[in-house]
Amino acid sequence: MKILSPRALRALEQFNAAYPWDHNAHYHRWILRQLPRRFNRALDIGSGSGDLARLLAGRAAAVKGIDSDPAITAQAQKLTPAALAVTFTVADAMAEFPADSYDVITCVATIHHLPFTQALTRFRRHLAPGGTLVIVGLSHAQTPVDHLLGALAIPANAAMGWLKNKGRPSPRPVSMTAPTRPADMTFDDIVRETRNVLPGARLRRRLFWRYTLVWHHR
Repeated sequence: MKILSPRALRALEQFNAAYPWDHNAHYHRWILRQLPRRFNRALDIGSGSGDLARLLAGRAAAVKGIDSDPAITAQAQKLTPAALAVTFTVADAMAEFPADSYDVITCVATIHHLPFTQALTRFRRHLAPGGTLVIVGLSHAQTPVDHLLGALAIPANAAMGWLKNKGRPSPRPVSMTAPTRPADMTFDDIVRETRNVLPGARLRRRLFWRYTLVWHHR
């Protein structure tokens, strides 16, 4: 089932390039609402330019961000005030996972780059008792519900881009240096595998081609 013709898809891509906005940052405030008011240690996996890590630092005693892209990690370090208890490290989330225990682990638009079940198992292993794991991920659209949400997201995406840019086209294109790839797991696959590793996890389909996962380590 195709929502857009190739011509319409190109038009949407051109609009997004002219009026860019961060689909992942859209969920940052939602992520904070899933977390305690104060906690000790937090880990942000796929930390990018550090926006979420800096928000977490407002509640945490210490925050560690890891990302596989050296350029974006260097940018995160430059953007982060020295007074914030945040450190950024270039690391592979599976091969070089930080060995500590964390009260909060976040992972936004990154887990589809990782072996899913192994990643969840590792997150669980390093989440402290009483801790919270929050994932915002991408899934492969398959069901009618997936396609309906995708269709609803198209005008909503354009409206958000227009509002966030105050109706003015961006003066320069937004670029990424890290390699990206589309998600290959469906939402139903994600739910099934998550239930095996994280019993009691809450998963929801979301707008803007995202899903959310929240799990509390009892």
